[in-house]
Amino acid sequence: DDGFIVLNKPSGFAVHGGSGVNSGIIEALRQIRPQQKFLELVHRLDKETSGCLLIATKRSTLKILHNYFRGDGVQKTYLALLAGRYPRKKQIVDAPLLKNVAQSGERMVTVSQAGKAAETLFVRLRQFQDLTLVHASPKTGRTHQIRVHAAWLGHPIIGDSRYGDDTINKTLRNRGYKRLFLHAEQLRFKHPVSGEPLHFTAPLPADLNDLLNHEKPL
Repeated sequence: DDGFIVLNKPSGFAVHGGSGVNSGIIEALRQIRPQQKFLELVHRLDKETSGCLLIATKRSTLKILHNYFRGDGVQKTYLALLAGRYPRKKQIVDAPLLKNVAQSGERMVTVSQAGKAAETLFVRLRQFQDLTLVHASPKTGRTHQIRVHAAWLGHPIIGDSRYGDDTINKTLRNRGYKRLFLHAEQLRFKHPVSGEPLHFTAPLPADLNDLLNHEKPL
């Protein structure tokens, strides 16, 4: 509407330029919508993550949406495919996260008592022979939160080159899993002006859906 845009971001595109990336989704959007005076990211998704991305088209809307994200005004739900058989139907992980920057400039996040509070709800959806599809709902918005929490559980996200298992990833590449299996499926929040409850859903990309359909369910 006239206050915001929800995009279904493809995997492989950075949301903004920087760190060796010339431009991203927000820069491209400004180019193709020159008449739009204001376009700003409300939140961020990792380059390899697909799904719902929220962009403000008014400064007043951006301020309200930022307040939502800082509090509990936005419910985010991701689809993630984890390595191994995740044993629990539901689990809240509340391990604090510490952000470090390597000499290469790469950001690495670790579970540390010196870090900031972070909470993610994992809900098991489907189990396969050696994989588990889950819903992951972060209650906080720390960098790489879902990826680090999943790895900390001993069930890293498939295709995660930074926090995943290289041996598992190599095996699964042969089965077609060539990207991070993390998809921002749902966003829920109240309309910044009317207060009406809104629910946006981005369907799982066809390539990931096809891969899942070839796995043997338990």
